[in-house]
Amino acid sequence: MLKKFGGSVGMTVLGVPVFAAGNKQGKQKKQTSKIKKILVIGAHPDDAETACGGTMILLSKAGHKVVSAYLTRGEAGISGETHDQAGKIRTNEAVNACKIMGARPEFLGQMDGNTEVNAQRYNEMYDFIQKEKPNVVITHWPIDGHRDHRACSILVFDAWKRMDRNFDLYYFEVDAGDQTQQFAPSDLVDIGSVIDEKHQACRCHVSQGMERVLNKFHFIMEKFHGIQNQCTYAEAFVRHQQVPGELIK
Repeated sequence: MLKKFGGSVGMTVLGVPVFAAGNKQGKQKKQTSKIKKILVIGAHPDDAETACGGTMILLSKAGHKVVSAYLTRGEAGISGETHDQAGKIRTNEAVNACKIMGARPEFLGQMDGNTEVNAQRYNEMYDFIQKEKPNVVITHWPIDGHRDHRACSILVFDAWKRMDRNFDLYYFEVDAGDQTQQFAPSDLVDIGSVIDEKHQACRCHVSQGMERVLNKFHFIMEKFHGIQNQCTYAEAFVRHQQVPGELIK
């Protein structure tokens, strides 16, 4: 089910065993090794879903604990709505998407379009990650056209260093060529078995014109990375070079 550049490899995602579909309905066998905590941290509702929703679903189906954390509630993301109204709408969309992905949603309290990187915000991110005690964290690639994405990435990176790199750190890709810049994946995950569920989760974000976003970016990205990975659809990640493991071994 899962492949890396150049051919088939063992059934693991993010260093965590995952089993292939066990029947024609595509149901996953529940994995029996130690349950891991995977923390995905995006700047806005829909970032995690579009970037790595398929991988999140695979991990959840394999029996692992998946948390989708949002730095903001997307308050500036709906034209004609106040920040409060938009935040409520987009929060509900994220909660609905998380139900499909099998993830627990968390909201970290910064403001869309006005995210901060300072001593207080560093401490807030550190405290949150320390409380969650993840085995793996996945967040934005630090070279990104969106300020909120860059802020999110650097806050996570700082927490990782302060915690003595005690979790594996990976970066995801959003809107290739438009936002994420110079992204060269180290690891690819075959998401063909859950592609419809991923798109269903993405489409929960009705306020963002998600059909246009999927057509313009993510359908193309999934197929392109599938070609790289010798499968139909894949999601791409960069493993931090100081992480000893591999996304797929």
